[in-house]
Amino acid sequence: MKKKAIILGASGLTGGLLLNQLIGDERYKSIKLFSRSKIEGLPSKVTQFIGDLLEIEQFKNDFTGDQVFCCIGTTKAKTPDKDLYKKIDYGIPVSAAKLAKANGIETFVVISALGADAKSSVFYNKTKGEMERDVLKQDIKKTFIFQPSLIGGNRKESRTLEDIGKAIFRVIQPLFFGKLKKYKITNPKRMAKAMINLANSKNYSEVIITSNDIKRITKNN
Repeated sequence: MKKKAIILGASGLTGGLLLNQLIGDERYKSIKLFSRSKIEGLPSKVTQFIGDLLEIEQFKNDFTGDQVFCCIGTTKAKTPDKDLYKKIDYGIPVSAAKLAKANGIETFVVISALGADAKSSVFYNKTKGEMERDVLKQDIKKTFIFQPSLIGGNRKESRTLEDIGKAIFRVIQPLFFGKLKKYKITNPKRMAKAMINLANSKNYSEVIITSNDIKRITKNN
């Protein structure tokens, strides 16, 4: 039976690549997008629900399907206010997981970040760690948490410090061996494919997916 997917964050880099892959994937009958603004030029396979994702509960009746892909995330530069930052990076994924649980959705895939730790003294890492902790508390049957390193690719908006970091990493990452492999730049197209692969897997037991796991999961794609 063909699947029904939900995407949060389809206007972002990874979310957009994920959307394109799902559109071309014959296993999917329909795709629902929940976002603040409309994306033009999409096929009839895609239905868009426009509104404030900080109040995602308003979409409860429409938040139905087989799989949820949560690609929501902001940056300190884009969202300097820590309260708003937490409402986005913690609040939206956790609220989405609660809706998925309430509506009987059994697959929830979310992008977090390498270094996420609810006990960290670093605000960014702590926020991501608390998000992971509370998503897992929903006890959704198939939950996968992606912890990418720096994400490669070209974004629509400029992220100067991130671009500098990527340039540095490209030079030094050939030196990353063993446990350091997970710090290599994450290919967003490959990550999107890995998200789809795991959502449709039957017996993959790992919940936390790091950058080096992504390459392994998609090695035949």
